[in-house]
Amino acid sequence: MKRNMPGRNSFWREMVYNELVRIVGEGNVYADVADIVCYSRDVWPLTAIWIKKKEFLPEPDFIVHPENAEQVSEIVKLANMLKIPLIPFGGGAGVCGGTIPVNGGIIIDLKKMDKIVSIDHKSLLVTVQPGIIGEVLERELNKQGYTLPHYPASLYCSTIGGFVACRSAGSLSSKYGKIEDMVVALEVVLPTGEIIRTKPVPRSATGPDLKQLFIGSEGTLGIITEVTLKIKPLPEERRFRAFIFKDLHSGIEAVIKLFRKGLRPCVIRLYDYLDAQFTLKGRAELPEGGSYLILAFDGMKEMVEVEEKVATQVCLEEGGVEVEKELAEHWWNHRYDMYYPDPFRSAYGIIADTVDVAAPYDRLEKLYWTVKEAVERKNPGVTMMAHFSHFYEDGGSIYMIFFTQQQDPEKALEVYSSAWRDALDACLKAGGSISHHHGIGIVRAGWMHKEHGEAFNVLKKIKRVLDPNNIMNPGKLGL
Repeated sequence: MKRNMPGRNSFWREMVYNELVRIVGEGNVYADVADIVCYSRDVWPLTAIWIKKKEFLPEPDFIVHPENAEQVSEIVKLANMLKIPLIPFGGGAGVCGGTIPVNGGIIIDLKKMDKIVSIDHKSLLVTVQPGIIGEVLERELNKQGYTLPHYPASLYCSTIGGFVACRSAGSLSSKYGKIEDMVVALEVVLPTGEIIRTKPVPRSATGPDLKQLFIGSEGTLGIITEVTLKIKPLPEERRFRAFIFKDLHSGIEAVIKLFRKGLRPCVIRLYDYLDAQFTLKGRAELPEGGSYLILAFDGMKEMVEVEEKVATQVCLEEGGVEVEKELAEHWWNHRYDMYYPDPFRSAYGIIADTVDVAAPYDRLEKLYWTVKEAVERKNPGVTMMAHFSHFYEDGGSIYMIFFTQQQDPEKALEVYSSAWRDALDACLKAGGSISHHHGIGIVRAGWMHKEHGEAFNVLKKIKRVLDPNNIMNPGKLGL
């Protein structure tokens, strides 16, 4: 106990500390300066700018490590009675400020709740606690011949609970869907401490799907304490193909035709001209304004062969030029590299962030050009590149990356904020959604009412009913 909770005296703080110790044990409650600082941020790039400006980040007052749902419930009941903010915490790998304790309070770090509860070998379901790291779960499933085909860039440093709370997407989403398509049931501790469970059944007609209320809620409506997920047998085979197109439009048209023929490649990644150059690094000839498409197919060998053959024919008919499949395989084998960047990047004044947006096919290309043009025109010196990383039958998402170099932290903050503002305004203007898989956190919170219109009032009413004292991750999702 090294710090004082704002507005509270030491006696009050001592009382809260003792109550937390009573619930989880002294070894599971932290309040030293080093711990407080470590839990004051996630991977939101803006926090790096704040640090460079020598600004203090919002700090929690306690970090608590519960070991089961009952302890989580007791912590929540205590916080609700005393009106102390609670911030659920997984791996801290979010990029939107979703775990920043804007009003102080208690960080509930769930990483000690990291068990595989059960595997249903007949129904192909796995039930896990929320704190298990994605890569750890995948490795354990692989040992038994299974996979959770969900490979986000943060797989090695983020948790299943975080995936669910932020509606994450992985590299194989075009075939297997996002995390919300894999969740069968949840156990959740509500903001007043009750523990609820949804039923693990394949389909149901018993009213609204309550689990979807908590998927993507970013800790604002409750704390996820158990998740049941669909798993798959490990594929017999996975093959890759790569194509160069004369422009972005041709690449998008090829993808649309793949889906119309009933194909489901597990990977579909289409890079614009600049991102293609960055990815290929001169290993293939790219025409001016061209695009680069990576495809992968997995499953039974016979099915893979058919899909690969038909997809190749479609791409060639759309003017694609096939290049070495090793280029696509290289991306797969090194797909995590760029997400663990040079730690000295901020020292060079390099500012970069991603704006993940989505739209149906009739607006997808327009969305790309509208956002790119708005950001680059309104922010001289800022460049935006993109890849279309998740495709579906009716549309897809765009992973738009803006970057510039600004040594002065004040100027960096100005440029960063302006680029985000212009990107999200342009996204809404083009009819897209302001987030596909990174969530909302703080960075997009101010646009939630524009995203949802009058429907946002429904979400606010749900928040007031479930969380009357507004203790659950306040300030996130625009709530």
